Amino acid sequence: MDTFMLVHSPSLGPATWNPVAEVLRARGHAAVVPSLVDVTAGPAPYWPRVVDAVTAAAPPDGPLVIVAHSNAGRFVPLIAEALRGRISACLFVDAALPPRRGPVPGEPPEPAAFLRDLADDAGILPRWTDWWPDEVVADLFPDEATRRVVVAEQPRLPLDYYLLDIPVPSRWDHVRGAYLWFDSPYAETAKEASERGWPVERIPGGHLHQLTDPESVASWLIRSATGG
Repeated sequence: MDTFMLVHSPSLGPATWNPVAEVLRARGHAAVVPSLVDVTAGPAPYWPRVVDAVTAAAPPDGPLVIVAHSNAGRFVPLIAEALRGRISACLFVDAALPPRRGPVPGEPPEPAAFLRDLADDAGILPRWTDWWPDEVVADLFPDEATRRVVVAEQPRLPLDYYLLDIPVPSRWDHVRGAYLWFDSPYAETAKEASERGWPVERIPGGHLHQLTDPESVASWLIRSATGG
């Protein structure tokens, strides 16, 4: 049986995937949520620590389904390379979609300028949920208790986490791929996934909709992992 490796955005934490992991396990599937909250605790580049954290959390044998949310999508090619021969599918959920070849670029000028304005004098950003107005953040969560858990585990990332290019191994996408999107900022990314010939589906919601509707997201993961 495949193990679902649910990779959270390093901007957030494992709690963003825990409800889906619980649903998957309740349905008889193996699910692991590696923690990436410390991957920037040291000098750049940060991607080797992301890959190490995911591979260290993987079971010692058996096929794996890599599931990435948000900017964790940028690391999928490197994770797939590190676990080569064991990956049965790479699934993206409201996530960045790496190019088929060439590096994953850092943020383009407009988002980069936004991030620079947020960073303190040491080049450290606020927690991700502090980037936005409170009413916007509140709408991302199903309840206040979930919000408190997610907010509490967020790291403060260095600005260069978003600006540095990330290498992409060749032929990383030779396994099954699929894309699920929730919110309008990912519409163009979903279109690109469709143009690659991948199955694409939408469940309308906010960027953290897997917290609000883990049952539907888990169902999509199971269908996509098996090609159903």
